[in-house]
Amino acid sequence: MLKKFSFIIPLLILGIFFSGKDSFATKGDKDSKNDKKVITACDGMTQVVLNDVGKNEVMTREKAQEVASMLLATYQQQKKYQSTKFTRRDSLIWDRELKAMIEEGYKWFHDPSLGTNGISCDMCHPDAADTHPETYPKFQIQLKKIALLRDMINWCIENPMEGKPLKEDDPRMKAMEAYIIWARANQDPRPHAKILNPGRR
Repeated sequence: MLKKFSFIIPLLILGIFFSGKDSFATKGDKDSKNDKKVITACDGMTQVVLNDVGKNEVMTREKAQEVASMLLATYQQQKKYQSTKFTRRDSLIWDRELKAMIEEGYKWFHDPSLGTNGISCDMCHPDAADTHPETYPKFQIQLKKIALLRDMINWCIENPMEGKPLKEDDPRMKAMEAYIIWARANQDPRPHAKILNPGRR
């Protein structure tokens, strides 16, 4: 019972702090969501319903900052007073999905079919060596512009490998980025070795 009240009180304080006693409602007011602006936090679950902002209205920067601060405070309070809902099964699923993407990236990193001359990424970068994913974005001399890791992957595919560049949302590109970042972060080139926490939020 005490936990319930300790969760409600901070939200009431937040309501007093922000302008207008009817300016917002917290998650759960379904009727007001139909014609009011609803802002959802990055966790995809925490929401605030704004009673003083129209559904299609663009907020001023000051109002937007006020709402963002309120949303973050609400999220932090919920996180503080609620036990985690994620289970051991969830962690296993995340672990499996992470491993699958890394292994897919490992496969394409060693696959010469991305090019046309028999060269694959690993021949110049064994175990993703000298890829330096932690240094991006940066000015890349070869490209003569600021580049992301994916830009350099495509440069290597087009030049040493003489292949066609991959689109940014290509699953192969995402998988190779995941493998390179994982390999260098973990200092372990084996796709089956996991040190990163796949469910860290």
